[in-house]
Amino acid sequence: MAASREAALAFVESVRADYPDARHHCWAYLLGNPASAASAAMNDDGEPGGTAGKPILNVIQHKRIGDVIVVVTRYFGGIKLGAGGLVRAYAGATQQVLADLPLLEHRPRRRYRLRFDFAREQPLRHWAEQHRAELLSIDYHQQIDARVTVPEDQIDAFERFLGALDIVALEREAG
Repeated sequence: MAASREAALAFVESVRADYPDARHHCWAYLLGNPASAASAAMNDDGEPGGTAGKPILNVIQHKRIGDVIVVVTRYFGGIKLGAGGLVRAYAGATQQVLADLPLLEHRPRRRYRLRFDFAREQPLRHWAEQHRAELLSIDYHQQIDARVTVPEDQIDAFERFLGALDIVALEREAG
């Protein structure tokens, strides 16, 4: 996982330190949403241009994975692979490692702070369960104060739900 360019490059350096006798440490990273990356970079580390970093990045993009860095470390074994062989080797290694990578899907959510009567708690819990919303906290006072996160694709439905039950949203924020 790579949360920033600095973290990605630090990981490359840690791999270099772990395998100092390897000839090449080719890499690529993609940060943020893979459909519109905040940052992406690649490096052939001495391999012929476009035969290592670009194939690694292409696989990452094709698999639609963000916040990731892949480093492929290669020792020279005495056989020259040629440009096509290098592309296949680096892309294949990347495909193998990403196939085994446990993925976590990030879905944009909005946070709400709510205030409502006790009778509204059970309908809220039921709605949340049915619509992938998450109750972060519930505090009981004269009324209930709750914090909820709602998937962005459910925001319109949630706003209608709140209006139908006269639940007051004290705060709304992206999250």
